[in-house]
Amino acid sequence: MTLFDVTVFLSTFITLVVILDPPGAVPIFLALTASLTRPQRNVAARRASLVAMLVIGMFAVFGQEILRYLHISIAALQGAGGLLLLLVALQLLTGRESDSLADAGVNVALVPLGTPLLAGPGAIVATMLAVQRAEGVAGYLGVAAALVAALFVVFLFLRFAGRVRSLLRESGTMLLTRIAGLLLSAIAVQMVADSVRTFVRAGAVGGGS
Repeated sequence: MTLFDVTVFLSTFITLVVILDPPGAVPIFLALTASLTRPQRNVAARRASLVAMLVIGMFAVFGQEILRYLHISIAALQGAGGLLLLLVALQLLTGRESDSLADAGVNVALVPLGTPLLAGPGAIVATMLAVQRAEGVAGYLGVAAALVAALFVVFLFLRFAGRVRSLLRESGTMLLTRIAGLLLSAIAVQMVADSVRTFVRAGAVGGGS
């Protein structure tokens, strides 16, 4: 019996990297940390990755029980995350992120970077399903290692995002901020739309039965 399931690790790692989309998180990270110094951005990158790992790991282990106890569906969690991201996206699009996020300092790593941007419904559900499919200790260790490896990749992208900022300068960063706001708003609307679609489908199935 092997202590580490390589197949589970690879499949879960690839899935999480695709969902987390580290390159896509870079412009949003730069926009939200524009007012921070380089050491603060490094702290924010590390904290966001750790928060995402903690949240996803908690849901991987206790997710079903937590949602069942609170009578919350995955669709509701997805909708709430989408609305939160939409608020942040509107701040980026209107240029008000400096006033609202500057006082927060590196705490932007907690919300919205750590969650729901990184530890969103997609990553949470994917990890919960991977845990359910895993067999024995080797499978669980494979999922855990995949989660750590995927978020380490995210950390590397965020950690060196400052070099991208130094190349873009002030005008380029402002343009990237607006683009990030547009992309983030699209992600938020898609999350809300998927949530509503799930509710409607569940209602149709319930009504039909």
